[in-house]
Amino acid sequence: MTDFLDAPTGRRLAYNHVEGEGVGVVFLGGFMSDMAGTKAVALEQWARAQGRPFLRFDYSGHGESDGRFEDGCIGDWAEDALAAIEALTLGPQVLVGSSMGGWISLILAKRIAEQIAGFVGIAAAPDFTQDGFWAGFDADQRTALERDGVVYLPSGYDSDYPISKRLIEDGRSNLVLRDRLSLPFPVRLLQGTNDGSVTRETALRLMDHIDGADVRLTFAKGADHSFSTIECLKMVEAAIFDVLGHMSHGDDA
Repeated sequence: MTDFLDAPTGRRLAYNHVEGEGVGVVFLGGFMSDMAGTKAVALEQWARAQGRPFLRFDYSGHGESDGRFEDGCIGDWAEDALAAIEALTLGPQVLVGSSMGGWISLILAKRIAEQIAGFVGIAAAPDFTQDGFWAGFDADQRTALERDGVVYLPSGYDSDYPISKRLIEDGRSNLVLRDRLSLPFPVRLLQGTNDGSVTRETALRLMDHIDGADVRLTFAKGADHSFSTIECLKMVEAAIFDVLGHMSHGDDA
């Protein structure tokens, strides 16, 4: 059953929270996705079977949360994630970030490292508004963005991505690959070799950029960006178990 959180920002966020014992897991979804996606729902079912706390939620402008998608930006969605974690979880959490959710997880790691027990990145896409969208715009698209405040890009799904000027400008103030990323907890990065949205080079760049003692990157041959097959979901579950088994305090309490 979906519940709603009135965040300190004034935005109303939809969420599903499972009670349980031990270190909790928080799923952070991708760009224009929602908490009803295959990975989020499958991981909730996994957490229920484990008796483990689990949180999935919709950023503002996504899914059942208030707001328009095109009005949002990375900074807003990171604030949403922070509000949900602080209001709805207890103790350090394992963050599971898919695509944009990986970037947001890394932003949170810079802000609340003490509240993070570990990180599992699924096709993590740090800095994609600058290194992906903006870098890929031609002169006409950049002119249109300045003139109209928005351009539209094919998404591969039912509707195009509206890319706003605010999204691009805010993304520049939330970049995480320009300075060293200190992640003092277990990190597991998962990447499909057939991912059409996030390249292998991005995964390797992130891996090399992280300053941490326990960081591993696994490629899944043939997997695409959704990373939602049964085999891929099992890899995500195994990565969470691996993180839980390597936490610095040595237990899962």
